[in-house]
Amino acid sequence: MTTWQVQAAKQRFSELLRAAEAGEPQFITKHGTPVAVLVDIDDFRASKRSDRKRIDFLLTGSHAVALDDDLELPTRARG
Repeated sequence: MTTWQVQAAKQRFSELLRAAEAGEPQFITKHGTPVAVLVDIDDFRASKRSDRKRIDFLLTGSHAVALDDDLELPTRARG
């Protein structure tokens, strides 16, 4: 993991871009706080597809259970 301060990232953007294209995420900080990450476009697209697959699985997967209106869920005892 490579971390760059904003000013260094601006000055050495071509180097930062080459590293991201090589599959190495580049983290950018502002006043020591991470604010952005530069990643290869193919890695980004793959992560978005994975997110969509997870969402689709959770919404439509065979594990989905229809809740019945008469279903009684346990409640926590308050003490």
